[in-house]
Amino acid sequence: MSVSARLKDFLDERQIPYSVMTHSTAYTAQGAAATMQISGKELAKTVVLWAGEDMILAVLPAPSHVRLDQLAAELRKPVRLASEQEFCDLFPDCELGAMPPIGSLYNLSVYVDESLAADEMIVFNAGTHRDAIRIRYADFVSLVKPNVCSFAKKG
Repeated sequence: MSVSARLKDFLDERQIPYSVMTHSTAYTAQGAAATMQISGKELAKTVVLWAGEDMILAVLPAPSHVRLDQLAAELRKPVRLASEQEFCDLFPDCELGAMPPIGSLYNLSVYVDESLAADEMIVFNAGTHRDAIRIRYADFVSLVKPNVCSFAKKG
């Protein structure tokens, strides 16, 4: 499997410049960053959460953790991690755990930690444990229209 065709089509149709970074198989965001020889802070990981009755995507730097209490306060509703069993069917074009943070592809709202907003570029999983996409953060924002707030705790 290579880059999700759905993701590739989405970016190509919107004429968003991007590069594909192929790397050794890695099952964690930090592991992927290491195999690509980039800082974990440069790699955005996607975490699937429940916010009340809604599933959402939280996007934060690879070495960080979601502060559920902080995000819950921001959203004014309870927040918890979604189990793989709860979300595996939502991403049929992706390997489990390698979902890109493009919520509109999956009808999900996206929350991005403000620490990523300082970066010129963003790198994220492209649907596999071997491929990543690198695009300008400004293009990511124009595509995704994420809610930007503070919820990451450095790990």
